[in-house]
Amino acid sequence: MIVLGIDPGSLATGYGVVSGDGREPFRALSCGLIRLHPRKSHAVRIGEIYRELSELISEMKPDRVALETAFVGKNVQSALKLGQVRGAIMALSCNSGVPIFEYAPREVKSAVTGRGGAAKEQVAFMVASMLSLSPVPKPFDVTDALGVALCDLLRCGGVQERQTDMKGSGGRSGSWSEFVRASPDRVL
Repeated sequence: MIVLGIDPGSLATGYGVVSGDGREPFRALSCGLIRLHPRKSHAVRIGEIYRELSELISEMKPDRVALETAFVGKNVQSALKLGQVRGAIMALSCNSGVPIFEYAPREVKSAVTGRGGAAKEQVAFMVASMLSLSPVPKPFDVTDALGVALCDLLRCGGVQERQTDMKGSGGRSGSWSEFVRASPDRVL
């Protein structure tokens, strides 16, 4: 199964394409950042996100799209713009005939690290470890998008057994502390 994970943003949208079927290790097929110019109108930026992700879907042919839900802070204008970006991505997914699934940031962190309150550095490290990526991709928008794709693969049917690879003696799948105890040589 191939999943396109997206960390939406109105100035930077991260994406990551990950394959996994439960029999072989997860593999990153593509990842990157759609960086948008802040002086362009919001409508133009949304169009650029739509076009670039449309090309990516045409090229990579994902089975699913996994989208991170919006984190709503105090700035209503930012939340509105992020909602518009998310809407464009949802429309693209529907227009492309690819089912879309949404995951809250805490759910992604929990799936990848075992802790819903994990720091972005922990998520980035675990994503790189799970995908055998060196160096760790930057910026966090990219590792967050790869994390969203991994979360979808771990949560959807047929791939649950991959979670056992990250289990430590405590039995918590993907736990950061268990990983550190089991692999001290891999932690900076």
